[in-house]
Amino acid sequence: MAPSPILTRYSTAGAVPGPGGATPPDLAWHHGDPFGEQRAATTGVIIVDRSDRAVIELSGPERLTWLHTISSQHVSGLADRQSAENLSLDANGRVEEHFLLTDIDEVTWIDTEAQRGTALLDFLTKMVFWAKVTTGPRPDMSVITLVGPAAVSGPVADLLEIDADAPVYSAGDLPEVHHDDEPLGFWRRMPPIGEGRDLPVVDLVIPAHILDTWWSNLVDAGARMAGTWAYEAHRVAAHRPRLGVDTDDRTIPHEVDWIGGPAEGGAVHLDKGCYRGQETVARVHNLGKSPRRLALLHLDGSSEERPATGDPVTAGGRTVGRVGSVVDHFEFGPIALALVKRNVGADVDLVIGADHPVAARIDPDSLHADDQPQAGRAAVERLRRGPSTPADAE
Repeated sequence: MAPSPILTRYSTAGAVPGPGGATPPDLAWHHGDPFGEQRAATTGVIIVDRSDRAVIELSGPERLTWLHTISSQHVSGLADRQSAENLSLDANGRVEEHFLLTDIDEVTWIDTEAQRGTALLDFLTKMVFWAKVTTGPRPDMSVITLVGPAAVSGPVADLLEIDADAPVYSAGDLPEVHHDDEPLGFWRRMPPIGEGRDLPVVDLVIPAHILDTWWSNLVDAGARMAGTWAYEAHRVAAHRPRLGVDTDDRTIPHEVDWIGGPAEGGAVHLDKGCYRGQETVARVHNLGKSPRRLALLHLDGSSEERPATGDPVTAGGRTVGRVGSVVDHFEFGPIALALVKRNVGADVDLVIGADHPVAARIDPDSLHADDQPQAGRAAVERLRRGPSTPADAE
């Protein structure tokens, strides 16, 4: 994509473009005060340009029932003005696509990572077959994001006409900012982020030609301009993964906490019909454990070097994982998300990278307890033992 109009407009006023890689160079990385921008989200509200996200439109009377059959989420009965997270898996249950969808007025809007837009659209289009569905790219739509308590209460929320009690994944129409026949766009509440996952998040999906208008109106209402650095810092602190950065070509949904229905904030519903990759999901859920898990790492802040996405994570000279998102947090210093082997505990000394190794430790609070008995495994054990009580025999 070309540089965002927001980056172009504010480049002489302190907006700094991203360095590339996982940090898009076409968006503002920060607006002159990266740590101040992060801090502002904890008490007020920041506005972040995420207009690099690819937007796709699905129309037709069978769009939701059709999407339900080819993806991992239960969306056949998704209500109007509701959203969900969803995945496309390969035949072995590995994650190929992660996307958000919102259904409004008989149109399903999908947005995903910029580099995955074309591949996702190609997949959806090829899978239509005889279904009454039309797919199409919408490069004329942009995404911006608000983070902070004042996103859902106060002048900014009033401008967007958001109810403070609107639940996560609900959506609503945006008010008019121009009196014409163009689409108005919509707002969508997303799961909170931040250290305690207590910072409200509101996405706006709006026509690109009024992006600048909405940006100015929201800033005038009290939103502080922030770059992708601030959003990423709070996302990483919340332990929320990003496709293609915190995942690789071997990632399965259990490794990155994408299990659950829309009400649970997941992207894989465990009680729905057949879809590609379902066998792996069911087998891991009922009988085994994922080989890796996503962990939050605290990095040695004394080093000026920062690991790069994809660098190996080692313990005692042995590779035990790969690093994903890396960011400097205003309170924690340098932190990262990494996929590490399940048997690596929080007490293990880790090293990231080879050319410029950086010491790291796992945040113990980021490791979920997984010692609960699995239904399938328990059933197998009962069969092996044979009936020992009248209840077991029954």
